[in-house]
Amino acid sequence: MDTPHVHIDKQTPDAYRAMVSVATAVTKSAREAGLSRTLTELVNVRVSQLNGCPSCLEVHHARARAAGVTEKQLATLSVWRDTELFDAREQAALRLAEITTTLPDHDTAEREYARAREALTDDELSAVIWVATAINAFNRVSILSRHLVRP
Repeated sequence: MDTPHVHIDKQTPDAYRAMVSVATAVTKSAREAGLSRTLTELVNVRVSQLNGCPSCLEVHHARARAAGVTEKQLATLSVWRDTELFDAREQAALRLAEITTTLPDHDTAEREYARAREALTDDELSAVIWVATAINAFNRVSILSRHLVRP
């Protein structure tokens, strides 16, 4: 059964505009914390992969490429632990992005958080978690609204 979905961003535009404002503040905070656009977009793509959000993947894949993320990095992002394509800061950010998205058991979350702390400052760590939190919210809006990727 394919039930028509309400585009909640259009149905409740004030709430959506508030989310956009949050995302703008998050992007500014990430930049001020010293996160590169490349690292931020890696987080956006990885979270969107985990959530299975086609429209956010389309948007952030293009933004990642424009920011300098290589095709090889994008092609292997879902298996980043098995490559040597990501530096220690990128790995730390990806760890945080994954635990923010999947909310694993306590011990796993603590282990991954501790490893991320080894490579990121407090400001960077906070910024990464906010970036992951913001894209998670947009993923949910887009997935539940059934936003399409046009050919």
